[in-house]
Amino acid sequence: MTDEKFFEMCAYERMLREKGYKIIAGIDEAGRGPLAGPVVAGCVIFREDDELPRANDSKKLSEKARDKMFDEIIDKAFAYGIGISDNNLIDEINILQATYCAMRQAVEKACDMAGLKPEIAMIDHVTIPDFDPEIKQFPLTHGDALSVTIGAASILAKVTRDRMMVEYAEKYPGYGFEKHKGYGTKAHYEAIRNLGMSEIHRKSFLKKVH
Repeated sequence: MTDEKFFEMCAYERMLREKGYKIIAGIDEAGRGPLAGPVVAGCVIFREDDELPRANDSKKLSEKARDKMFDEIIDKAFAYGIGISDNNLIDEINILQATYCAMRQAVEKACDMAGLKPEIAMIDHVTIPDFDPEIKQFPLTHGDALSVTIGAASILAKVTRDRMMVEYAEKYPGYGFEKHKGYGTKAHYEAIRNLGMSEIHRKSFLKKVH
């Protein structure tokens, strides 16, 4: 990321600092669209004096770059948390509600690690219901591409989920989870037709697959 791009992606953070917010969290998710596996949320908390990582939208980075940035975020963040909602919960309460559950879980874990709560949480696109009333929410559409804090959360969520799907590939061979990470590729649909659904497939997403 160029210095100019990094400066642009810190604009919302600068604006919030100018408004007096000293402890800012970023929240994002990975895996709302796949046919299998969990939805994973990441939360990172940065203090006013923390060095921000040059994080970007995880979808725009290579796997190698994401892995490297993952380690840098873990090193630089004041605190972080990962929340996971599995396929069973997704089928039970729907993907949006399961995503909110994962986000709330990620925030709780980050707060526990920090020993305090952020003053404000920047969230990619959504406002989370039943959220901690002591933390102000700041939804930002396309936030993972506009904010390094949300971008950092995006990377934590994406890398964590991808690694889980690689592990699932060993437990459920033949589906190609290590390649498509559960998304609905042609090869994945063909594998489902040949093998049937695995224990980690989202039944609510596959009602029309025969």
